[in-house]
Amino acid sequence: METNIFEYEFIIKGLLGAIFASITAGIAGTYIVSRRMVFLSGGITHASFGGIGIGYFAGINPVIGAAVFGIMSALGVEYLSVRQKIREDSAIGILWAFGMAIGIIFIYLTPGYTPNLMSYLFGSILTVSNSDIIALGVMSIILILYFGIFYRTILYISFDEVYARTYSSYVDIFKYFTTSLIALTIVLNIRMAGVILVLSLLTIPPNIAMIFTRVYFKIVIWSVISGFFGTATGYIISYFAGIPVGATIIFTLVIIWVIVKGINHLINILTNK
Repeated sequence: METNIFEYEFIIKGLLGAIFASITAGIAGTYIVSRRMVFLSGGITHASFGGIGIGYFAGINPVIGAAVFGIMSALGVEYLSVRQKIREDSAIGILWAFGMAIGIIFIYLTPGYTPNLMSYLFGSILTVSNSDIIALGVMSIILILYFGIFYRTILYISFDEVYARTYSSYVDIFKYFTTSLIALTIVLNIRMAGVILVLSLLTIPPNIAMIFTRVYFKIVIWSVISGFFGTATGYIISYFAGIPVGATIIFTLVIIWVIVKGINHLINILTNK
């Protein structure tokens, strides 16, 4: 007798998580890719591991520690690169290494065994909790409202910061606040793909979208669609194959990108002929 996988509660939770992860990653990822902030986002991702370690050591939810550490790291990079005249890539490298080192030290100092550590490193959508889904859902609403209300300002900052400053005198405030939202988005998606792979969840869908369009709003829409398709497909494949979920999701997204890129290239060749 065949079993309907949708009878299981964790499957439904996982798919809900995939929907909200796709929305948050699609919106935040488009901003990251457009502003060429991929390396900065990688720094935030790995620096937030310090907050996870502190969370374990203090006996609080590691996500809370990661969120605080992630936001502080994002703002710290801006401070070090602008105020202290340190090159941005050097500032990112310093905070990247510092965060990972802090995380490892505090996890080592934590008494007993940390059973959920691997889920933070490599992701575990199968163990997504109700609080994870609620947090991602709230973050999705915040990002939709924020990017919807301030769409034009964010668009200008993404592609031409000099022009953006002629349009608004609050560009620096927007940059700080948006970077903080990006940090929160990254942290909340760590449960989906893990510290090691979460950056790919934010960067691959926008790159798939940009094969179809260069219009910012349409990139966001296509990023969300391709992100959900890749996440849900990878989730189902991992369930039946019995392999790690986070890695399978990223692998699926890369395969989708390769296929779409190949088809688009073939169409261009045939059209040119």
